[in-house]
Amino acid sequence: MDSDGTQDARGTHATPVPRPAVPPEAPAMPPRPTRAPGTGAGPDSSAFLTWLRAPRPEAQPGVWRLGHVPRPDEEPERIPTRQLLSGALIAFLVGWLIWSLLWNGYLGGWWVLPLELFTPDSWRENNDRVGNAILWYSYYTLIALVIMVGVGRLGRWGEIWRRFGPPAWSRAAPAPERPPAPEQDPASWPALRAAGAADAAERLAAEARSGLMRDVDYARLTRAWQGVRSGRHNLATFSGAVLKDGAAACLHPSGERDVPARVARHDLVSGQVRLGTTADDPRNPYAYRGTGLGLGPDLLGTSLLAVGPAGSGKTATVVRPLTESLCLHALAGRAAVVVVGAAGAGLGPEDAFDVVVRIGNPDSVYDLDLYGGTGDPDEAAAVLAEALVGDLADPHPGSDSRRSTTVLAQLLGPFRAVHQRFPSVAELRQLLDGAPGALGALRTALEGSGQEGLLRELDARERQLGHPGDVAAVLADRVALLDRPAFAGFFDTSGQSRPFSLKALDHPVRVRIDLPARGHAEASRMLARLVLAQFTASIAVREDRSLFACLVLDDATGVVTPEAVRGIQRLRSGNAGAVLTLRSLDDVPRPLRGPLLGSAGCRMALAGVTPWDGQDFAEVWGKEWTEARDVTDRQIIAETPAGKAVHALRRVITGKAPTARAVTVRQVERERWSASELAHGVPPGHAVLSLTSVNGEHAPPLLVDLRG
Repeated sequence: MDSDGTQDARGTHATPVPRPAVPPEAPAMPPRPTRAPGTGAGPDSSAFLTWLRAPRPEAQPGVWRLGHVPRPDEEPERIPTRQLLSGALIAFLVGWLIWSLLWNGYLGGWWVLPLELFTPDSWRENNDRVGNAILWYSYYTLIALVIMVGVGRLGRWGEIWRRFGPPAWSRAAPAPERPPAPEQDPASWPALRAAGAADAAERLAAEARSGLMRDVDYARLTRAWQGVRSGRHNLATFSGAVLKDGAAACLHPSGERDVPARVARHDLVSGQVRLGTTADDPRNPYAYRGTGLGLGPDLLGTSLLAVGPAGSGKTATVVRPLTESLCLHALAGRAAVVVVGAAGAGLGPEDAFDVVVRIGNPDSVYDLDLYGGTGDPDEAAAVLAEALVGDLADPHPGSDSRRSTTVLAQLLGPFRAVHQRFPSVAELRQLLDGAPGALGALRTALEGSGQEGLLRELDARERQLGHPGDVAAVLADRVALLDRPAFAGFFDTSGQSRPFSLKALDHPVRVRIDLPARGHAEASRMLARLVLAQFTASIAVREDRSLFACLVLDDATGVVTPEAVRGIQRLRSGNAGAVLTLRSLDDVPRPLRGPLLGSAGCRMALAGVTPWDGQDFAEVWGKEWTEARDVTDRQIIAETPAGKAVHALRRVITGKAPTARAVTVRQVERERWSASELAHGVPPGHAVLSLTSVNGEHAPPLLVDLRG
């Protein structure tokens, strides 16, 4: 990194240390590339330009578009090899027989009649033996070719040539592609030239050709140019920044141009991250078989729910690549991401985030705002009530936690009016416990201030203390989980710490929140509910909705509540989404499983799910019409002595009685994936994934190899 805070344009990767040569008998595997296009150590721009100019055709949801070759929707009929070769041989023998019969005159001489009708007699009756031989043998050759073409089409010789001939032996090397015209070359920035910013376009084109531009730079500058076109930014300001800094213009506030290391393959032009390969399986639609699986904001905007047991690869193959992709989008100014998981879960290095909140760790630089950065007591009470007792509410979708919200609002409003801040964890616990000293001091401060409405709120709270059905005691017990020595330096409201608030999602921020799962499991689940509640509340009041916002919950156990399901359903309209992972749907109350699966547009069942979890997925994926073939073998009874002798000989040769096969084909409605198939038919490292885009496009459940 240079002294002015910007990274060197050649990338952040050091030169590899030389290693001893590997003997020829034990060749080493090539290392997996960790750099993005255009981030090599040298000024070679070929990789970046090749990546930028690669075709990205429109494709169905979930298809990796970079270099994709579209396939037909239906699988072409493929004749079995044995049947193809036998048919070709029979056709050749038939053609040979026809020619033999014609040549030897068994079919008469009618086949030479066209020659006699269309040629002069002088050609056929002269004494020129050479000319007659050329004429007649040319005609014989023509007839032979006609017979060969006919039997070749019947015997499918062309298919044999394509399948087993030279076209299948070697593939011709593709001709080198010519550079596209400047008006069609994305590396020449034609949109800037058309808008009159030719100098800026020429500077960026020179940076691309010299190898100083990378994929994040291209995505970030494209995003900034979209802001110019929409009127949010000034063209002169954008052009001046480009002329001054080149590919490093319009940097992310962190000054970073890439994440420290990449574990997945990304395409920032289409916005996708590759998670694996769609299996070449008959249960997958033919158009998807063998294609890459790519997810982007257009699919994450409908939210993703991944269910799989421990060790199935949820974090390593799903959460980590998606988190990395969202961090790259944030560096490009396209997204804001909040990742929540247990400490040490492997969600990415700290250098890949702008804010790292390590709750319970005294070395944490940032704190978490318990009230979400709001100044409205009612809003703060609603979010805090969801976090504290949302899992205790009636788990039916129509239920709510209004009583808990009311109790908290009766205390937060008067306290904020007196102290100009919300109470700390210890102070809130005292107020909920009904400590006379705390309530008395609050009443004394309110008296004479002219705020009779807040006094009435406090009076109502004091009247309800100790009555049956008062939820204050439950709230106090839950707050006590946060009033522990391990959290003594957190959730500060005095302004002496650096609390992070989810109100910052108007900016392309990268946030990681580490939960203290070890020893504080219940507190961790409560904090996860708090972050989810604050996220859904902040999305509803965002000003800049062109920025995609995503919340990634590495373990959503105990987080799914009726209010959380309603909040996830509203994310799509705010250009936001959530990624939730569960070990089992048993971690969700039974009445909420259907609404949760319905609110998530993308659903993933990893290898190892239980049959009862598979049943829920099978129900939400529904059924489809399919062709069923019923084969019946019926024994043939011979009635004549000759027939009985033939049947006896056939039984001696084959060892089976002669039978006649009857095939019945009918259309039936069956489950796309049954519970038994999901529980026992998904190989290790695979998952079944259905997708829905924000535009309403659907992809049926696909068997995906997450290791590809």
